[in-house]
Amino acid sequence: MVIEKKELLTFFEWLLPTDQGPGGLLTFLVVSVVLLLLGLVVSYVFCAVRRGPAEGFFAVARGVYTGVVDFANTSPRRVFAMASLAIKEAIRRRVLIAFAVFVVVLLFAGWFLDVQSDHPARIYISFVLTASTYLVLVLALFLSAFSLPNDIKNRTIYTIVTKPVRASEIVMGRIIGFVVIGTMLLTMMGVVSYFFVTRGLSHEHAVILDSRQVQGEGKNQIEVWETTFNSHHRHIITRDSAGAAYVDSQMGHTHAVTDNGGELVLGPPQGQLQAKVPIYGKLRFLDRAGKEAREGINVGNEWTYRSYIGGGSQAATWWTFNNVTPERFPNGLPIELTLSVFRTHKGDIERGVLGELYLKNPDKNITSESDFFTSVEYGTDQKLIPRTLNIVDRDTGLTKKNGDLFTDLVSQDGRLEVWVKCAEPGQYFGMAQPDVYLRSAERTFAFNFAKGYVSIWLQMVLVVAFGVMFSTFLSGSVTMLATLASLVLGYFASFVVKVATGEVLGGGPMESFYRLFSQKNVSTELDPSASASAMENIDLVMMQTMQSVVYVLPSYRDFGTSHFVAYGFNINGDLLATHIATTLSYGLAVTIIAYFALKSRELAA
Repeated sequence: MVIEKKELLTFFEWLLPTDQGPGGLLTFLVVSVVLLLLGLVVSYVFCAVRRGPAEGFFAVARGVYTGVVDFANTSPRRVFAMASLAIKEAIRRRVLIAFAVFVVVLLFAGWFLDVQSDHPARIYISFVLTASTYLVLVLALFLSAFSLPNDIKNRTIYTIVTKPVRASEIVMGRIIGFVVIGTMLLTMMGVVSYFFVTRGLSHEHAVILDSRQVQGEGKNQIEVWETTFNSHHRHIITRDSAGAAYVDSQMGHTHAVTDNGGELVLGPPQGQLQAKVPIYGKLRFLDRAGKEAREGINVGNEWTYRSYIGGGSQAATWWTFNNVTPERFPNGLPIELTLSVFRTHKGDIERGVLGELYLKNPDKNITSESDFFTSVEYGTDQKLIPRTLNIVDRDTGLTKKNGDLFTDLVSQDGRLEVWVKCAEPGQYFGMAQPDVYLRSAERTFAFNFAKGYVSIWLQMVLVVAFGVMFSTFLSGSVTMLATLASLVLGYFASFVVKVATGEVLGGGPMESFYRLFSQKNVSTELDPSASASAMENIDLVMMQTMQSVVYVLPSYRDFGTSHFVAYGFNINGDLLATHIATTLSYGLAVTIIAYFALKSRELAA
């Protein structure tokens, strides 16, 4: 499959209000104020019913004042003492079994991983990151859900609350302790996973000398060899008349080749484990008549991520890139395309659809000569545009030989346009903004792999925080269900919103349940009746409630960065910063809620 990525914002674009949205900071402050006021109102109503209006007001005021004092006087020493108790408790519960399970899963992974895939690195990386995520989140769920309720049930909590320990210190100590345990396990999983991936993908090839073939004559003469068949594939080596040797790409990688005294020697695999740093541009469209449009053609709901342009017309797309300088791209312009193809007729199914690519100066109607290419379906097409190329004046039709990319095509302020067209009538190219990018640099795969585990760690911190919060006022089993519900709703937040807004056919839970047992198609409207109206009204209330809950829960799906690592893209520092800021914000809010919930609970007999 082809990776699909949302448009990435910088940290400050995400944090501060812009034209694209209110900003993460403003949203957090507004939601926090609303929830604070709602909590104060509910607390006052509860106290007013029990103690009267006046006494209820003073009870809430005293609670807020006590909370501020407790947090201000929190002792780090007592917090870490509580954390050490939580760590010892987790070790007594044999949490290391989770790591043993993970190792066993890796040992038997070869039985079910498709090692003959076109991109085995994606399979390996996706597997270890997904397995680590599931194991550590389940572990965090059970640790945080049952610890405090069991202490209260067994009355072991009395040995703590009778000491000069604040409720805030108990809550923070539990969260920190369980996070430390999860961090230790996740670190061990990450180290084992890294060696599992690198060792599993490492292989060697030898050149079969008897396979040598000579093709062509004179300057066009080339020599061709085959390699040995290892790791379910072999390579073809080509050496031209100048002595330069090349190895073809197989299963998402190639090899460096050196001439060792007339003997060709292949190095380790290259291109499987990488961390590309893409530079994205701004995407715009031209319709069939050549007029600028907001988006391309929609060819069906299954392909709404990308807009499509038809071939054999004036329809086109172009990306505008900023800060294109010779210092950043001294060897030419590396462009990578991930285009989707929609065919209205089969054509030559073994060949890609013909396309046209050229560069254009944003300030002048001059372009490079068109580069006609065949699309790479379900993969990435890599091109290196040389610095010296032919320049075409579109107004006069004159061609300038040996022009300079940066002098002729890049504007004075560093902007450059990359244009793409579909050249075959009846066929369509689909593209989204991240589908064409400039490859500016390469980062270390090991560091990028570690950042993928940081994203998993942040999810684990959120699960622990929510589990501890629910455990301050719910029993263990109910806490587990509540934390699991917050996790599931966080992962499927977009689906819940679509159901609530009517974008998904079939209605809400009540209507879906009725359709399931009555075997009615989701696209068929229900017969007008009192029962149908009642179901719709109940669903409306339920889905609006769920939508409100989803709005205040963290979107766990946004924390997932395994697809970046698996497809060889560097995890952007701004993206990681937004995830860290989101985790800290939720952690602070959840800690405050857990404190007041535990403070209001009668723990002594």
